[in-house]
Amino acid sequence: MTYKDFTRRLAEKMQINELRPMQNELLGTDACSVRLAAPTGSGKTIAFAGYMLRRITRPTGNVQGVVIVPSRELALQVSDVIRKLADGLKTVTLYGGHSVDDETKSLTPVPDIIVATPGRLLDHLNRRRVDLSAATILVIDEYDKSLELGFEDDMRRLRRAMTAVRHLVLTSATPISEPPSWLGANDFVDFDHSGSDTNSKEADVVEIQSPARDKAQTLIDTLLALQPQKAIVFVNHRESAERTYMLLRRGGIDAALYHGGLDQNDRENALTMLANGSARVLVATDLAARGLDIAGLDAVIHYHLPTSPEAWTHRNGRTARNGADGTVYIITSEADSIPGYINATRTWNPTAPECSTLPAAKATLHINAGRKEKISRADVVGFLMAHTQLSSDEIGPISLSDHQTLVAVPRDKSRETAAAVAPFKLKNKRVRITQMKI
Repeated sequence: MTYKDFTRRLAEKMQINELRPMQNELLGTDACSVRLAAPTGSGKTIAFAGYMLRRITRPTGNVQGVVIVPSRELALQVSDVIRKLADGLKTVTLYGGHSVDDETKSLTPVPDIIVATPGRLLDHLNRRRVDLSAATILVIDEYDKSLELGFEDDMRRLRRAMTAVRHLVLTSATPISEPPSWLGANDFVDFDHSGSDTNSKEADVVEIQSPARDKAQTLIDTLLALQPQKAIVFVNHRESAERTYMLLRRGGIDAALYHGGLDQNDRENALTMLANGSARVLVATDLAARGLDIAGLDAVIHYHLPTSPEAWTHRNGRTARNGADGTVYIITSEADSIPGYINATRTWNPTAPECSTLPAAKATLHINAGRKEKISRADVVGFLMAHTQLSSDEIGPISLSDHQTLVAVPRDKSRETAAAVAPFKLKNKRVRITQMKI
């Protein structure tokens, strides 16, 4: 893929008409071994996708490029970007919590690009479901996080199987130290943009003092006063996330729940509903502090104070991304001891809100068919417009996965829409369409 082809595809599929300096640097380099350090939200995925796709020109019947990521959520986000840009190439995603049978089937015919978490890819390799010996490009995204999570042994074994690698890219939010010898690369070229984030704003940090040790009512008052379109409320434990989520739901706030105790599908659905406007608030543990890119996040609210400087930084990095506005709120009480790495720029006392609820404008319809059933976004749009009174601009974001499709529609039309399409087939398939609960 030429530079011109890549930028054209980027404009058509992602409505991005201008590359950032860091992306242009990586896209234009001839270096074989690259270390890329840049803040979260700065566009590293597009940068290394361009580097990879400029070197993969056509299908060869072999795996040509491999991207290793440390989390399931990041695997999905990275593969979604590459799939949009990799014209004529097959991209598959492999990660824990996903159907092994579906993944095994996706490996035939052989994909051109694999995006995977280390353990799941190694499992497929050990069971001889995938051959990586012809892959010439390896990207290790969030390299520092992968090592922190203990994936080094898995990555070493995967690298040993990739005997044809000629191009290696390591990415991180911070400068990368000298990589280990098992990566098999020398003379790294460094693109260090970690200290100059010109595309993200410094978020305003606001302290809200709760009059009670139990900060629940202060949280509700804060959300009702802010009326955010999208916000994340961070807590420190799964049990706290469950309790806080139920508290907000009972208080008339359309919230979704996200923590490591949920199965993968429920976590993905929660993120989709926040992103598409079907939920106004995501109650989450620090699992949501890294690797998630949710456009237009108005606020990060620390209901529980973060337990480390790293957690503080990564939680706050979810907002004020890519030049957008965003504010960080800290709810404190007399029981809290404020660590030195937390510095508020001002305090605020939310006044009694006029509005007593925080409803979402959208609802999400669930269709029990997806990519594996050959359903496309265009199919869904055509189906809804043919059998309902919805206009094209009322059909919100459509999220496709292997065996389900989620589509956002106006909340006040969701039930009638589901009822209207029930008798009809989607692409000659009988499907079940229901409104998702949050």
